[in-house]
Amino acid sequence: MYSDVVEIAKRRGFFWPSFSIYGGFSGLYDYGPLGVLLKDNIINKWKKAYLDEGAIFIDTPNITPGEVFDASGHLSRFSDIAAECDSCKSKFKIENVLAFNKIEIIPKSVDEALSISEKNNLKCPVCGNIIKKIYNYNLMFRLENSNFYLRPETAQGIFVNFKLLSNYYRGKLPMAVAQLGKGFRNEISPRQSLIRLREFSQGEVEVFFDPENEYWKDLFDYDEITLKPNTGVEYKTSIKNAFENRIIDNIAMAYFILKTQKILNDIGFKNDNIRFRQHDPDERAHYASDSWDAEARIDDDWVEIVGIANRTNYDLKNHDAKSSERMSLKINNRDVIPNVIEPSYGIDRITLALMVQSYHKNEKGYNVLSFKPEMAPYHFAVLPLIKKENFIKKSMEIYNMIMSIDSYVYYDETGSIGKRYSRQDEIGTPFCITIDYETLENDSVTVRFRDTGNQERIDKKDLLDYLSGKLK
Repeated sequence: MYSDVVEIAKRRGFFWPSFSIYGGFSGLYDYGPLGVLLKDNIINKWKKAYLDEGAIFIDTPNITPGEVFDASGHLSRFSDIAAECDSCKSKFKIENVLAFNKIEIIPKSVDEALSISEKNNLKCPVCGNIIKKIYNYNLMFRLENSNFYLRPETAQGIFVNFKLLSNYYRGKLPMAVAQLGKGFRNEISPRQSLIRLREFSQGEVEVFFDPENEYWKDLFDYDEITLKPNTGVEYKTSIKNAFENRIIDNIAMAYFILKTQKILNDIGFKNDNIRFRQHDPDERAHYASDSWDAEARIDDDWVEIVGIANRTNYDLKNHDAKSSERMSLKINNRDVIPNVIEPSYGIDRITLALMVQSYHKNEKGYNVLSFKPEMAPYHFAVLPLIKKENFIKKSMEIYNMIMSIDSYVYYDETGSIGKRYSRQDEIGTPFCITIDYETLENDSVTVRFRDTGNQERIDKKDLLDYLSGKLK
């Protein structure tokens, strides 16, 4: 399904490789007209969910001075182990080469990786040559002849503003601060369209809290969730049971894992197609004491779409030590540097995973993207049965009427009505409004449903209320 969706995305205008007239460049993708609308719908769901949580939002620069990343540990620790083939010049993350060679060990250092390579004669996944070149690969883009970097995450812009944000929020905890923006990674081997990009969109939230106060203890429910802890196999449980049994040992982490599932459900993911996988200790980022990934099923693979990390007070403590700003708050006569839970949403990956999970072929073998109605790029399409002046005039009247309540309306008069229905099914439009001969006689229209192909006759005077109800 992944390959089918990527083909639809390019042909219909969701996304495609950037700079394609020059052959395209890996890890860089453009969003087309439909992709922009779908991505915005996802972002709006995310933003509303955290506004409901009382979050505040900021926007900070993409370019960040090296002092910030020195304090955060990125300059010394934000790298991958790379393997490079001398013959075909392909570069890989070391774990991809090891997986190709059916070796399950994940090295923690370049020396360990070199030792594994010498003992096993690792073959290049592309040309089969023996790989000997293994080295640390810095994942950040540095601006030439400067001490500035393109940020690899949006989080540090929040951390360095903590005291200003705390003053704005009047020193209350918990305080959730969200930022939507671009991140940049000097990926070793960017691939799989929107999955591994050099430039990507993140929706990150830093939730600052006092670790001695269990703010969320009364907010659990028994919604089922699929967990894969690093100590066992995948299973279904409730988040309440997972916390009480210390599968998830932090109440804030448990709460925001559940919140993440609810946001993904609201976007259109079914629980059977998402799970939460705990990182192994040697897999965690340098700043995290615990991490869980929300993963979505894409064909036979599970792909991370949201990372939820317990950053403790690592970042604030380091900035407190290396800057002129004290990052502590006075709480009940205690000086507290707050802890942080960070849900980080990969907007591009969520967009791709949602398209894959929404894709199927109908009984005629045609492509359909069954988005939730409010998530679709266009909610309605207005279609004159035939391309004649009286049909077009009435269609534009209906089109403008619907536009008065919803701007996500498409008009199409080209081709047979069957082909136009198929086009709208393929881009995910849930409702088609057809203007036909009967419309000219009695001012009623046909409303066709994407997922069933069924049709219903609705009087023009009732149409807006009817469509509003269907959309909700």
